[in-house]
Amino acid sequence: MDASVPAGTAVKAIVILGSGTPNCKASPTLIARLDQGLAQARRWPDAKVVVSGGQDFGLQCVEADIMADYLVARGIAADRVIREGRSTSTEENLVFSRRLLEQQGVDATEPVVVVTSDFHVRRAVQIAGKAGFGKVAGVGAGTPIYLRYNAWLREYFAAISGWVLKEY
Repeated sequence: MDASVPAGTAVKAIVILGSGTPNCKASPTLIARLDQGLAQARRWPDAKVVVSGGQDFGLQCVEADIMADYLVARGIAADRVIREGRSTSTEENLVFSRRLLEQQGVDATEPVVVVTSDFHVRRAVQIAGKAGFGKVAGVGAGTPIYLRYNAWLREYFAAISGWVLKEY
């Protein structure tokens, strides 16, 4: 899913949401998100890029560091990447990312692209709105086929839970 950004829009930031780093390595789902994030970063070379993901339970690594290293190794300037390494949920990803962007002079009302998995775009954009972002476009990375059924089923229940918990 790609909530297209109108031509001529000056996107100020790209927020790439994490999705887990088993054994301190990017999962196939995370790699898909990072590759989509790379494409968006190349589309808007002046936009800041936030990588958002905390420390997985029981691991010593921080997902944002793994994500940043991946992007820098593929040509994104290190000073362009903002690491948000405290979050443990989509809501925290977006709240904490907004705060970091504001510290960098990017106002939350300016155009932002949120990159996540295709099944997660709609809910992530809704949560971004509640987190204070004004103009949000969601861009979805493809979900590996062998994970698709479980991902969509999990998202179905997460959407209900998010609604009940008033995440959006």
